[in-house]
Amino acid sequence: MRTEEEAGRAIEKYADMVRRICMIHLKNHADTEDIFQTVFLKYVMDDTVFANEEHEKAWLIRVTVNACKDLIRNFFRSRTQPLDELQACSHIPEEHIEVLQAVLSLPEKYRDPLYLHYYEGYTAAEIGRILKKNVNTVYTLLGRARNQLRDRLGGDWNG
Repeated sequence: MRTEEEAGRAIEKYADMVRRICMIHLKNHADTEDIFQTVFLKYVMDDTVFANEEHEKAWLIRVTVNACKDLIRNFFRSRTQPLDELQACSHIPEEHIEVLQAVLSLPEKYRDPLYLHYYEGYTAAEIGRILKKNVNTVYTLLGRARNQLRDRLGGDWNG
């Protein structure tokens, strides 16, 4: 079990990243907050010794993605229509909503590598290790994601 100081440091450092991953998968604020709490509770209760900060970050990404997938697979969740809160997010500039909606409309297999590459700055090799995929598969997924975004945004998006 981790100390309160360790938990506070991790939350301060990784809270935004965890919330963004949740929003990409879940597309609503309430579920995002639920998973956020779940992820950091698992972090506090887990006794994994991290080799470095990158290992810790990768662990949090993997736990977050898995928790989101678990929630999506939940029987009750699959039988309800999630609320689309994107339009209600006043902190998102209007010009970014179209791009955000295009990214959120991508299949999950494209969203994760796209997020990790463009928002977190990971290389294809690092993404491959995090998602347990071959590096060439990651390059393929990124390329296909960019092509789909280009098509959805009218061919003006260069990634």
